[in-house]
Parts: sequence; C-alpha cells; structure tokens
Amino acid sequence: MPHPFDLRLGALKAAYTDGSLTPRALIHALHTRAAGLNGEFNLFIHLCSEEQLEPYLAALDAKSPAELPLYGVPFAIKDNIDLAGIPTTAACPAFVYVPERSATIVEQLIALGAIPLGKTNLDQFATGLNGTRSPYGECRNSVHPDYPSGGSSAGSALAVALGVASFALGTDTAGSGRVPAALNNLVGLKASKGLISTVGVVPACRSLDCVTYFTATAHEASQLLALTARFDARDEYSRSNPLWNDGSAFGTPRPVFRFGVPTQLEFLGCPESPSLFAATIEHLQAMGGVAVPIDFAPFLEAARLLYAGPWVAERYSVAGALIEQHPFAVLPVIKAVLEKAPFVSGVETFRAQYRLQALKRLCDELLADLDCVLTPAYPRPVTLDELHAEPMQRNSDLGYYTNFMNMLDYAAVAVPAGFMANGLPWGVTLFGRVFTDQYLLSLASALQRQTQLPLCGQRELEASAALTPARNDRARIVVCGAHLDGLPLNWQLRQRGARLLEATHSSADYQLYALAGGPPFRPGMVRVTKGGVAIEVEVWELPSSELGSFLTGIPAPLGLGKVQLADGRWETGFICEPYGLNGATEISQFGGWRAYMRSKAAS
Repeated sequence: MPHPFDLRLGALKAAYTDGSLTPRALIHALHTRAAGLNGEFNLFIHLCSEEQLEPYLAALDAKSPAELPLYGVPFAIKDNIDLAGIPTTAACPAFVYVPERSATIVEQLIALGAIPLGKTNLDQFATGLNGTRSPYGECRNSVHPDYPSGGSSAGSALAVALGVASFALGTDTAGSGRVPAALNNLVGLKASKGLISTVGVVPACRSLDCVTYFTATAHEASQLLALTARFDARDEYSRSNPLWNDGSAFGTPRPVFRFGVPTQLEFLGCPESPSLFAATIEHLQAMGGVAVPIDFAPFLEAARLLYAGPWVAERYSVAGALIEQHPFAVLPVIKAVLEKAPFVSGVETFRAQYRLQALKRLCDELLADLDCVLTPAYPRPVTLDELHAEPMQRNSDLGYYTNFMNMLDYAAVAVPAGFMANGLPWGVTLFGRVFTDQYLLSLASALQRQTQLPLCGQRELEASAALTPARNDRARIVVCGAHLDGLPLNWQLRQRGARLLEATHSSADYQLYALAGGPPFRPGMVRVTKGGVAIEVEVWELPSSELGSFLTGIPAPLGLGKVQLADGRWETGFICEPYGLNGATEISQFGGWRAYMRSKAAS
C-alpha cells in the first residue's frame, strides 16, 4: 500500500530541513496510522502514548537536523529490547518487567535524535521465524493476507513495511532479522556478532544474539550501522569494529567480485523460487560478479546443530524457570522447542562445540577466496494455513538458509530480489566473513539499483550510486618488481594469505628504474608528467590485518602509495622516493621488471 510519508532517512532529513515537515506533526500522524493498522496486523504490543512521546519530541526543540544525524526519525523497537519506562514482555505476559534504563542501542539512537514509537510484536522469547507465536496476536504479511509476516521480529518488519517507522530494531539468532525482511520487501541487516550492543536485550541465545536493522534500502542500513557500531564495555560479547568496516567502506563494488553459489540448492518444491534465484545470479553477473559453485553441506550441518542440544539449552536458560514454575505461561509451541533442553549433558555440549569448530574451519576455507555468498532468504514461503497445520516443520523450512549464520560468526544482509506471481515479496541473502558488513551492504545497494524493484510503500529507489569504491577485509596491492608472481619476494605476499587478482599495466604515466644495490634486485616505479609509459604490474589481494606487517617490512626507498592502472583505477601500490633514484638505471623501455630481468639474464 502507498505510504503517506517518505520516511527514508535522506528524504526525511530534507523535509525537516526545508520546513515542510516537523517532528511533532509527523509523529502525531504516524501514531494515528499505527493505531489504525494495529487491529489488522498486530504489529505493536505497546504503542507509546502522546504523553510518553512528548519528552523525546521536547528534546528536539532546541536542536536542528544539522546537529543530530537522526533528528526526528521515527523507529520501532522489538519487545525483547528495553525502552526505559515501557514494559518489556518478550511476548510473554507472565515475563513482563519495566526497565529503568533503555538498551544501549536504544540509548544511542535516542541520543542521535531518533524517536521511539513503541514496542513491536514477536514470536515469544524470539523463538520462531514466522510471526504467529505470540499471545498478542498473529502478524500477517504486509502484502498478502494469506502469508505470515515472518519472525521472530515480526512487528518490527511490519512497522517499516507499513510506513509507520523509518527503521526498526529486531534481533536475529537464527534468521529473525532476515526472514521477515525478505517476506516484506525490506533490507534486513544482521551485522557481525558484537558490533551492535545487546545490553538490555532479553536473550534468546546470549552467545549468538544480534540486534538487527530493518530498512527500505541498504544505504540506510549502512548509515545506521556506521552510527551505532560501537564497543560497549557493559557487553561481554561486544567487539570493536575494524576501521576497514566503518561507514567509509560503503561504496560501489569494484567491477569484478566473486560470489559463492551453493551446489546444494533446496526450494522445497516451490515452482517460482528457482527462477527468481537464477535471475538474481544474472543480476550480480551483470554487476561484474563471477559466480563460484561451493559445497554447502558444512553450512547446512552447522545449521542443524542450532536446535540439536546445547544451544536449545542456552535458550532454556532464559525461559526455563518460568516454564517450570508456571508451565501454562509459555505457549505450547515454545515449550515443545525447549522441552529437551534440561536433558542436554555437558558431554553433549562439548561434542557439539567440537563439531561446530570443525565445520567452521571448512566453511571459512570456502569463503577465503570469495567476496560473499548468495543464497535464497528461504526455500519457499509458507502460508498461515500451513503454519497452523504443521507449526514446527513449516517454521523450520523458513530457516533452511539462515540458521548457521551466527553459529559460524558471519555477517549477512537480506535484500529484496523480486516478487512472486501473487505479489508476495521474495528475497535473497548475501553473507560473508565477519566484519565485512559494509561491503555486503554495498553489494546489496548495488543489487537494489540493478533490479530497480519498487520499495515498500511503492517508493522508487534513487538511481545514484556511491562515488567511492566499496571496501572489505581484503586490501589490494599493486606490485611491479620482486613481489611479482614467481619472483624472489613473492613469498612475502603468499605467506600472508594473498591471492593474485589480475595481471595488468599501469597507466602510461610512469618510468621504471633498476635501483642500485641488491640482491634482491628491486625496481622503483615513479609517476612523471611526461615521458611516461605503461608498466607491467600485478594486483594482489591480502587480508587487511596483514597489511601493516607487510608495509613495515618494505625497505627504503620504497613504500606504498597510490598507483593508477591502465583502466583509470587508483589502487595502493609500490612507489619510490625520488632520492632512491640516485645511482639507478632507467629501464622503462622494457615495459616491466620481468622483461628487464630476462634481458639481463640473456646478456
């Protein structure tokens, strides 16, 4: 359905800046809209009253959009995340408590100017992927009434999809931030574990839980992550965000990237999902992607471990006491999921951890030479009737491609990729190594521009792309001498896990010199304003964590700077200080170090 307001971050800031909209007017209108929708969709457990909203609005009176990055931005909060003074239920009335302090992530967002509209519905104790497991009512899909919203972050996805919030907070342990995103034409970011604080979050699995963002676009998710990925000393699982994954890493993916595609694809008989997935592969290839088949068996085995013992016991640590004392306070389907947890032994726990570690080794090796992996968000959508008939199995179906992600410590983002014949949104997941969140969001944003699918609320995506190249946890190095493949210093790259990306040439703006001294004999490449030629070079990629040790090992007069390639790209590469040319011999006429060394050997 069309949304009355364009709530995307950029559009909202522009409206506030030009005075065509004020936070009070917007929040009042959204409050009315949310109240009207709640009877049909059950998206809010607690919708903040006008009185409860006033302090947040009053705090903006002396501020401006220029001062606060999220000035007047409405957001919704999954009701297993604390908002001070508002009951937290985790969708269980017997569990309710009123927190004195908001969750760290909520405090961050409010300090940035955002306004919390209320607490959203969820599968009880965040245990489920469908949105029907709540005593506060089932959450149906935002587009098609015969389908669920997806869960467990059901109401949060609906708040954005139905146009009452710019973004919403969810949580994701087994797919709860990705499945509802895909089912409602949204981007769902499950950032790397520990990047967003979970202090003030009711745990599902404390060691696996992630706070997630629901947005209309990947660009907005990137902005929110950049603002809130902060180390929290109060969170034992918090991790510092590496600088290669800060906001500046979001950009346009380089024209050649490698994405994995599972050789074991499962669509559970869906007649439409295979073609939609194939079309997405073609879109990524049109963007410059190279599809690489990968063995998906170890990922699937890791997924099965999630509900096979120790991690179910971890879930039980939250709700177990309530189940034992008040067995009817918890929904039967939730008790069925958790019932075996008390019987899990310590021996079983360690055996499962050992197996998971072995699987992680295998999966990490498969990801080592890839920029990301592409999967469907789910094999096929399931209807509400199917969930009512077989609640356990049909819920499990939705998690086929999601359950392993936090177990293996990967970053992931769900992104819209099409619509089924009945209008139901269909999506894919891009996942990759830990701390590659901004790169995955860059790919997701580029995919949204490539497909040009309408956004929720029938908005059109802006076609403009980021001007800077996207970055991930790999650094590119241009080499021109002894570090070339097979030459004496190439081992310094390979021992750091580097791989050769391409053999090419510099732009025709360089001179090459054989430097004095050696062995090892080394060249110096110098950029000049005239008399330059194209020099043979190679582009290598190595882990960013190894770049520092590589740099410190480079002897004077060489160093790392920016080198222009023949196609106009600028990459980090070897440069030579001018003083190093004393006693050097110009060898530009050979066109590269290999040719020079061959001529020297022949003479």
